[in-house]
Amino acid sequence: MSEMSGMDKYKFRRALEQIEEAAGRGTELVSVYIPPGRPISDVTNYLRAELSQSSNIKSASTRKHVTQAIESAIQRLKSSRMPPSNGLVVFTGHKQIGADQTEMVAFVLEPPEPVASFLYRCDSKFYTAPLHEMLSEKDVYGLVVIDWSEATLGLLRGKRIEVIKNLQSQVPAKHRMGGQSARRFERGHDIAVHEWYEKIGNLMTEAFLNLPDLKGIIIGGPGYSKEEFATGDFLHHELKKRVLPTFLDTGYTDEYGLRELVEKSREILSGLDLMREKSLVQRLMEEIRKEDGGLAAYGEDQVRHALQLGAAETLLISEGLRKSRLKLRCANGDWDGEKTVAEDGELPACPRDGGTLVVVENHDLIEDLTSIAAGMGTAVELISNDSEEGQLLLRAFGGIAAILRYRVA
Repeated sequence: MSEMSGMDKYKFRRALEQIEEAAGRGTELVSVYIPPGRPISDVTNYLRAELSQSSNIKSASTRKHVTQAIESAIQRLKSSRMPPSNGLVVFTGHKQIGADQTEMVAFVLEPPEPVASFLYRCDSKFYTAPLHEMLSEKDVYGLVVIDWSEATLGLLRGKRIEVIKNLQSQVPAKHRMGGQSARRFERGHDIAVHEWYEKIGNLMTEAFLNLPDLKGIIIGGPGYSKEEFATGDFLHHELKKRVLPTFLDTGYTDEYGLRELVEKSREILSGLDLMREKSLVQRLMEEIRKEDGGLAAYGEDQVRHALQLGAAETLLISEGLRKSRLKLRCANGDWDGEKTVAEDGELPACPRDGGTLVVVENHDLIEDLTSIAAGMGTAVELISNDSEEGQLLLRAFGGIAAILRYRVA
């Protein structure tokens, strides 16, 4: 299967958010996962059998809702003979909408990866865990920062740094106590260091050996202990093959040291989305810091203007943006125009007479800006919230910025 584009992933995640907002009153929400090779007729036969079983449900309202959910799923499947190449996922059921009211909803998705096996589930929430698994970043790197006094193990999973364990060692400091012979102290120190390295090697085996998506292990730390540890006989032979050959200097061996390690691994990990995102936001900041404002635009109005002129080279937009671009018309017919509002936010009043506005069209703001960019040959980069730079884009610039081809007035 060809890999999903950033925008496809965004749309898929947004669909999942909608699906996961739905809650049933009982076990009334039906989830069906259909693998690619399973004939649709098999699935509809299975669902009809479940339909007849549902007549045994004691609660009249639950029975009615489950029956309707299964019938809706059958209805949505009947036009196909076989599922698409990745299979199909169908969600149907009555979701609560308040005041003891419910509303029928149905979603049919083609997943980003093949469905592994057939699944039918009835619950108070739609079952989406397999879809999140399909969307998760597959590249995983083990992270270790170490010296004689402390070590921290972590994972770089896609764009997220996860701390696994931080340990303090019992290795004595390099200054011997009075009365000890230098040789005896040195020998005791070497034994303690050896045991410390063995302990960290064993922890790495526990943490990393059976990770299916581990692409490599990055080791760093202050001084030469990181090389001593990485090149000595302390690692499982399978893990030793995964250690990247560059050992990076960090000032710290705690959680901050892991962040330092990732930052300094920029070249090694340049293919990772995290590094690309960090570079883009840093480039934006470099332009903003220039005396003339450089080749940067930020905030929706500035960026929209630059996009419409074709002046934007790259649109940077936060995945955390949750806004809608509305085409509106005054109920009195004396004004029409466009406004951006927070999702599910209140509509503004008519700017001409203060009257009620009616929504004519409603578009997700990210999709709206992306469609303008596509028409102007502007590259689009969706920036996650998982890095400090991603948070900066969302909080300081409203989640919308652009690197420009040329300056605009």
